Amino acid sequence: MVPARCPGPCASLALVLLLGCGVVFCGQNDTEPIVLEGKCLVVCDSNPSSDGVTSSLGISVRSAGAKVAFSAVRGTNHEPSDMSNTSMTIYFDQVLVNIGNHFDLKASVFLAPRRGIYSFSFHVVKVYNRQTIQVNLLQNDYPVISAFAGDQDVTREAASNGVLLMVEREDRVSLKLERGTLMGGWKYSTFSGFLVFPL
Repeated sequence: MVPARCPGPCASLALVLLLGCGVVFCGQNDTEPIVLEGKCLVVCDSNPSSDGVTSSLGISVRSAGAKVAFSAVRGTNHEPSDMSNTSMTIYFDQVLVNIGNHFDLKASVFLAPRRGIYSFSFHVVKVYNRQTIQVNLLQNDYPVISAFAGDQDVTREAASNGVLLMVEREDRVSLKLERGTLMGGWKYSTFSGFLVFPL
């Protein structure tokens, strides 16, 4: 199969990649990603990102390893003594998805592998708690968004929120119990995030 035409020097690279990765699909727009079989991605870009391998022709080649996503769940209950740490970080004990392995389960912190726009969401369940709780999503220990749960007549109540964030490489994202106490646990709570697109 003959690859579609690529502008300028992209054509020669496309021919090389055709042999190594499979079929090339090249768009008319110089900045449009070109998807190749064999989990390869070529971006014709005069200002290529530092993520990936860049040639002197201004062409950035990125692999499927660029995908980033995680989802963690709390499968067991915390008791008040488990939350006595000074950081008040909300810990998770099970990973459902961890593409790229950038979520540290033990610390329950996501470490961004690259600069980009990320989506984060959380759903934290309080059980038998007669106090209002406030949960913050932290970026580098700075609160970005909050959620509250404080209905005195509900035995199981969730504090949930979600956000799109500009995240720099090696930024840390986690959840913190900012207000209230714990009685019974956080079972069925979740914390998820993924890279929407790199910058």
